[in-house]
Amino acid sequence: MGTETLAGVAALVAVLVAGTVFGLLRRRLDGRFRAVGGARRRRPLPTAQQSPGEEAAGMDAQHDGAAAAAAHGRPQEITGQDLGTGLGERATLVQFSTAFCQPCRATRRILAEVSGMVDGVNHVEIDAESHLELVRRLDVMRTPTVLVLDSAGRITRRAAGQPRKADVIAALGAAVA
Repeated sequence: MGTETLAGVAALVAVLVAGTVFGLLRRRLDGRFRAVGGARRRRPLPTAQQSPGEEAAGMDAQHDGAAAAAAHGRPQEITGQDLGTGLGERATLVQFSTAFCQPCRATRRILAEVSGMVDGVNHVEIDAESHLELVRRLDVMRTPTVLVLDSAGRITRRAAGQPRKADVIAALGAAVA
């Protein structure tokens, strides 16, 4: 085998390993709920007027949850007006979907079942393509994305991908408690 052939085989193996690791990691994290808080949010890009020192100082101050949400332009709360319907008395399950999303259909069934099991919980499905401003504001990157809101409309948990029913129940329990 020549040097070029070995280099090609090595590149192929590297791509296969990287793809496998990515796929396994994505499968493991898909549909898992995570708590919503300031420390896990993306940091804003520095503006042209900020020096690197100013940027770092500003980021240190942003680890407070409310300050981080305001700095990132993402709300900590969603109103009934944002959703086009009222919030649940105890909690609200918000699902962002698109028309051709197969996992969105299964997620719709799961959330409808869970909201039907618990009094005072609403399930609201939002067409992501028709509500782009809200999608951008809430940093929805893929569908389905599920947000769990408490009775005041504060986002308590978030999942991207199809969640398991048990995970939805656990996330809802944390929001209601």
